[in-house]
Amino acid sequence: MKNGIGLKTAGIRLVSVTEANRTLVTALELAPDQMDFVASNAESLDEAETDVDARPRVVMAGDRVVGFLMYEAPQRDDEARIYRFMVDRASQGKGYGKAALREVLDEIKGLGHVRHVSICYEPENDAARNLYRSAGFVEEGLDEDGEMIADLALPARSHEP
Repeated sequence: MKNGIGLKTAGIRLVSVTEANRTLVTALELAPDQMDFVASNAESLDEAETDVDARPRVVMAGDRVVGFLMYEAPQRDDEARIYRFMVDRASQGKGYGKAALREVLDEIKGLGHVRHVSICYEPENDAARNLYRSAGFVEEGLDEDGEMIADLALPARSHEP
């Protein structure tokens, strides 16, 4: 199964943004027809510097930077919000987005206080819609900016004895 999707995405992991990988994150690109779907990574990283709740993450495939995402999960709230998510145009279609979404959802579940996760995306972004739907997100309607809001209810944590 050398070319199987499981093998290709097994090495996907999320890491913190550092000075060493920041330039690689800002160099990631979307396809021209995707440019209006998400803010630039440079803008997102600037925003993260002033937003104490922002949790920027680099999507790594082995030792390569292939994407970027950012979410917030304030301790005072039972909702986490993924508000940036992108995979570099050269790395799209390889299952990295799906694997990265799994990783960030696992990270969010591990926080312990989050009951549901929301995400917004442009309604015409079919790739995003299909990705989030495949993970169990349910569309709730448009927000005031015309973006689709989708929500994922997390399973209740079981308390082990």
